[in-house]
Amino acid sequence: MAAADTPVPGDPPVPALAERAHACARRLLEADRVLLASHIDADGLTSAGIASTALARAGIDHDVVFEKQLDAESIAGIAAREHEVVCFTDFGSGQLDVIAEHEAAGEFVPVIADHHQPADVDTEFHLNPLLEGINGARELSGAGASYLLARALAAEAAEDVGGPPVDNRDLAALAVVGAVGDMQNGRDGLVGANGAIVAEGVAAGVLEERTDIDLYGRQTRPLPKLLEYASDVRIPGISNDEAGAVAFLTDLDIEVRSDGEWRRWVDLDADERRTLVSALIRRAVSSGVPADRIETLVGTSYTLTEEEPGTELRDVSEFSTLLNATARYERADVGLAVCLGDRGTALAEARSLLRTHRRNLSEGLQWVKSEGVTHEEHLQWFDAGSRIRETIVGIVAGMAVGSPAVDRSKPVLAFAEANATELKVSARGSGVLVRDGLDLSAVMQAASRSVGGDGGGHDVAAGATIPAAERDAFLAEADRLVGEQLS
Repeated sequence: MAAADTPVPGDPPVPALAERAHACARRLLEADRVLLASHIDADGLTSAGIASTALARAGIDHDVVFEKQLDAESIAGIAAREHEVVCFTDFGSGQLDVIAEHEAAGEFVPVIADHHQPADVDTEFHLNPLLEGINGARELSGAGASYLLARALAAEAAEDVGGPPVDNRDLAALAVVGAVGDMQNGRDGLVGANGAIVAEGVAAGVLEERTDIDLYGRQTRPLPKLLEYASDVRIPGISNDEAGAVAFLTDLDIEVRSDGEWRRWVDLDADERRTLVSALIRRAVSSGVPADRIETLVGTSYTLTEEEPGTELRDVSEFSTLLNATARYERADVGLAVCLGDRGTALAEARSLLRTHRRNLSEGLQWVKSEGVTHEEHLQWFDAGSRIRETIVGIVAGMAVGSPAVDRSKPVLAFAEANATELKVSARGSGVLVRDGLDLSAVMQAASRSVGGDGGGHDVAAGATIPAAERDAFLAEADRLVGEQLS
């Protein structure tokens, strides 16, 4: 790591990563122009939004490019853009073996803010929680790494000009959207380095952290849909039962309609919310729902206080879904514009894409339920071919894990056609399996490379690209590796 003896200004949110963040920031400030490259999921979009905002505030000219997958071809394309410095966010660490070749050839200087498993090659300006013993799947997302870089950029820029420090703490809101979009929030909310970022967002007045009902759609879904679509805790007679959800709500001693329209969770006052949650818990208990599942009905919620109430942007989970609906349909520019504050044309376009995204996810999940999965000894899988877009097959796989369509005791692998010769593979597990030893990042990397592909990710969620003709060989190796991990 460079500049180990250089003092770190300010009060860093994650001290263990401060030295790396500030070294990266100083190198960016030295550049005449920077190319910012990021991934296309919610974590990647928020990473780019944070980094782009911070670069602009620091007076650093930059361009932005998004990549669906960072491989040798896309890295060569990045090098061909002839920028002196390339800042990679939410990827780069796992591809350092390829990036290092371009760096050695003098084509660009990489600055990396990532949280994925690094390759065996390192570089001078590398900000990654795993390098300092911080869990990159649970404690810091790509957006979180970008936030630490943004905080360091603000402090270093202020030092350069000798003025008052620029804050950048308002960007904690996007960092939390990225972390939640990367599935890093558990029953107790965001923890570790993520928790430190939450604290800064709360202090900056851009976040509210509270205990609340832990169902998706608190801001926008009518109450019957909020309950009907709740998949993590399946309550007989309510979950996946529109008439049952309506009957349950109608029996409550609260006004669930206003001017003939169903109210939303956000429309209820505190007493009405307590009444609904208490009734929901009683129904779950009487229906025999296990106690550990009932406990998950209530959790930690994060609200973006500067966004309009009742919109997708007010709730971090709904915001992350909105972003996924842009880049996964080749409109990363729209998602970035929303992250940068466009609440006009870009937001309208994002909402249109979201409607398409929801329909595709619903159809994809229905296809998995109707076709079923194939079981190997240690894992289960489905091959959607071209029926599910390869950019959303991982989301469908994650949704399937929370449905009766799959066996929760095994990880699920989902295949989709990437192009005429390659398959995209997305793997999803559970917290329980990870605690038992599952590491899907290692499985995807080793199994894909054994057949001439490549992959990686996190312990609970990972992906790969493989030659289409090697699917069965890949499956056999993945099944063997999962068996070793869980034995």
